[in-house]
Amino acid sequence: MASSAEQAGGGLIAAMRREWRLFLLLTVSALAAIAAGLPWYWVALVWLILVLAVSARPPVVMPVAELEKFEEEELASDPLPSITATLSALDIPVLLLNAEAIVLWENKAAEKALGLLPIGSHLSARLRSPGILDMVKETIATGEPNQIEHSERLPSERVYLLRIAAMEPLDAFGAEKLFLLSFKDISELRRLDRMRSDFVANASHELRTPLASLRGFIETMQGPARSDDAAKERFLGIMLDQSTRMSRLVDDLLSLSRLELKSHIAPDQSVDLRPVIGHVRDALLPLAEELGVEIRLHLPEQKVEVLGDRDELVEVVENLIENACKYGQEGKFVDVFLRNEPSQPVEVSVVDRGPGIPAEHVPRLTERFYRVSVADSRSKKGTGLGLAIVKHILTRHRARLIVKSELGKGSEFTVRF
Repeated sequence: MASSAEQAGGGLIAAMRREWRLFLLLTVSALAAIAAGLPWYWVALVWLILVLAVSARPPVVMPVAELEKFEEEELASDPLPSITATLSALDIPVLLLNAEAIVLWENKAAEKALGLLPIGSHLSARLRSPGILDMVKETIATGEPNQIEHSERLPSERVYLLRIAAMEPLDAFGAEKLFLLSFKDISELRRLDRMRSDFVANASHELRTPLASLRGFIETMQGPARSDDAAKERFLGIMLDQSTRMSRLVDDLLSLSRLELKSHIAPDQSVDLRPVIGHVRDALLPLAEELGVEIRLHLPEQKVEVLGDRDELVEVVENLIENACKYGQEGKFVDVFLRNEPSQPVEVSVVDRGPGIPAEHVPRLTERFYRVSVADSRSKKGTGLGLAIVKHILTRHRARLIVKSELGKGSEFTVRF
């Protein structure tokens, strides 16, 4: 319920409006009397008396119901609140334009994405892309909906799908047409498309190289080296290496595909990490001896259990220790730490004392086919997918991979559960 003061205020406003109508009527009547030949001073005297009488009337308090109805009628005269109340609930940027491409309104999402646009300004004051302006102009001229992709470079790279369409006519605007310009953020979709296309291109390239090598050696053995047993023996060894490389690549691609299918399902088995790390160390001993590297384990005496998939955790630890042996073999030692401190997350750290990784490469190490040195990776029989597989497995295990590296001092890869 409105207070009596609010009622009086509302009633006074309404009464003032009615009295102005009376003042206008009295003035018009006085002018008509003078025009009819009555003495102007008598007319002026009568007009003054009547005006004073009207002004002396006590203000009429409008009933609450009438006041609310009056306010609703006032709001109804402006259609924008009813339109914008609906559009404000949208989580995508929306602009309301008229037939001259003047911005009549923008929602909060548009203000956040595009900045505050002064109401009444032309669309080109914020969006200067010729493609967007031509699209808006065409829709205003034809009434047909249109859409276009638009990239914003600053403050960060974003890609929007802009769509404009004419709105249904509104009685309050008469014949004036209104148009709705919406922005759908498709940056993530475009990023995934690029990743997918890059992945296909890289996978094709990685498979094409050994296939071309195999084909070349086969043609050579069928032709010039048909009778050269020594060349055949050498070529067969190279062909075996190339086919093994393709087999590793296909296995890694299948692993990635399998992990992506179940990435949303967290494992629920209890796995003791001590025997997992011991098993990986034993499996990699021949490789470590070949490279002249000693793998040293630093494990607690008690069990260290986490929820996980044992085979996948073996793959994570194997990838990290194998990389440390291959790329950090100059340091001669690879240390593996298993930490289980009270009130702290379980951690597995693999530390090498190799050449280290330049800082600009560290954030991209888990990208598919990303290599710090392509030649170095291929010479060590890497597929460029090992850390990508590690990342996917840890994502499924709700764990993180933390990389620290310093040039000339080595690298530390830590899995934090």
